[in-house]
Amino acid sequence: MTRIAPGAGGRYEGRMRAVIPLLAAGLLSAASAQSPEPDLEVAKLADIWMRDACVLPDPESKTYYMVASARGAAVRAYTSKDLVDWEGPHIVYRTPDSMWGEDVEIRSIWAPEIHAYRGKYYLFVTFSSTKELGEQWNDWGEEWESWPPRVRRASQVLVADSPLGPYEAFSDEPTLPADMMTLDGTLWVEDGVPYMVYCHEWVQVSNGTVEMMRLREDLSATLGEPTLLFRGSSAPWGRPSPEHGCFVTDGPWFHRSTSGKLFMPWSSFSGTGYTVGVAVSESGKLAGPWTQREKPLYTDDGGHSMLFKRFDGQLMMALHTPNGGPETRIRLFELEDTGDTLRVVRPFPPTPE
Repeated sequence: MTRIAPGAGGRYEGRMRAVIPLLAAGLLSAASAQSPEPDLEVAKLADIWMRDACVLPDPESKTYYMVASARGAAVRAYTSKDLVDWEGPHIVYRTPDSMWGEDVEIRSIWAPEIHAYRGKYYLFVTFSSTKELGEQWNDWGEEWESWPPRVRRASQVLVADSPLGPYEAFSDEPTLPADMMTLDGTLWVEDGVPYMVYCHEWVQVSNGTVEMMRLREDLSATLGEPTLLFRGSSAPWGRPSPEHGCFVTDGPWFHRSTSGKLFMPWSSFSGTGYTVGVAVSESGKLAGPWTQREKPLYTDDGGHSMLFKRFDGQLMMALHTPNGGPETRIRLFELEDTGDTLRVVRPFPPTPE
């Protein structure tokens, strides 16, 4: 997800909580903290330093696959049979030096998502580089000053035959337009047609947006032009960045309600910090129009949520909280689909009374 400033969080990647005190004590180097092929361990989610994760249930193997970013512009995966104990990390993708050309240094991967589609597995990832896009102007026609650099940052699709990879890119160029700062791309298939829904980042447009583009049938490239779904300022609960006065849009996801309504959980900032809200399509279709529910889904400084169903049919949400710092962890929650909106029922595993 997007960060307001380095002091407010940044992108946190890492392995196990046990690594942190070793680094602090000087007993483990930053390079060795993420070895090329780390040893597999079994851990609870509370013991894994992670943000912006995505969970894919595989009904055939009764296995949950969870992916997140890793150091070195890589993607790591964990597996679980019960959502309690997780084995990993498996490194399922490493960015080659040739990605986006010799003059572009890709520094990190943000918010990978894993999707099963037509017999294959796809990672939707955001590559963030140091390549500047050039001069940019704000909404008032003035060049921005004291603003985060406008760099090449874009969503891209990778493909594999197995959930654990290895994944390969269709191209050495981003799937979305290279001159747009985009992030958090996700897959939605409607009437047999695949789309990527993504965020156009506030760093480039000041008022972040959620947009969509049609994908080719094999997800290898886009077709047509971007379509605006809504802006970050449309949320009644939303608040602009106190530092830059911008509206953030992060982490769109989709859920078809039991009532037939199409819900889109997404994240921004409110008066209580990082927040998950719910947008609803009035037409029940991706094109909308989209309206925002007054009451957010989660307000305790956590977000970049995604939804999935447990093997017993229970609707679940994964998100990270708190939004910044070394204590960031993935948490799971059981949700209720009321037909009109979504509601958090309780954390998973349940908190002891």
